[in-house]
Amino acid sequence: NQICIAGVLQGLAEGVHFAQSASLDVEKVVEVISQGAAQSWQMENRALTMNQDKFDFGFAVDLMRKDLSIAFRESEKYGIDLEITKIIDTFYEDLQKQGHNSLDTSSLIKRLIK
Repeated sequence: NQICIAGVLQGLAEGVHFAQSASLDVEKVVEVISQGAAQSWQMENRALTMNQDKFDFGFAVDLMRKDLSIAFRESEKYGIDLEITKIIDTFYEDLQKQGHNSLDTSSLIKRLIK
């Protein structure tokens, strides 16, 4: 679950950030793309809160990193390289270094906003 969620959240963070940076109406963008192949629980429940800079909805960055470390240990047993998940894990590590340990996992967008 966390392997899949990490990828979905990173993609969603990049999509919302793109819309923001292009001065698009994020709510309208989300409304349109959530009707197509990009639709997901994360989009329905976290895209607009990402846009609003709200990250107090549950599963924290610290917990995600704990779970991903378990996935990495298990994947090593089977010789599986979780290449993209490892990259996204470093993004969560960046958030921890910034003191965002207890923000929910959709806070990945905070890395993109300069």
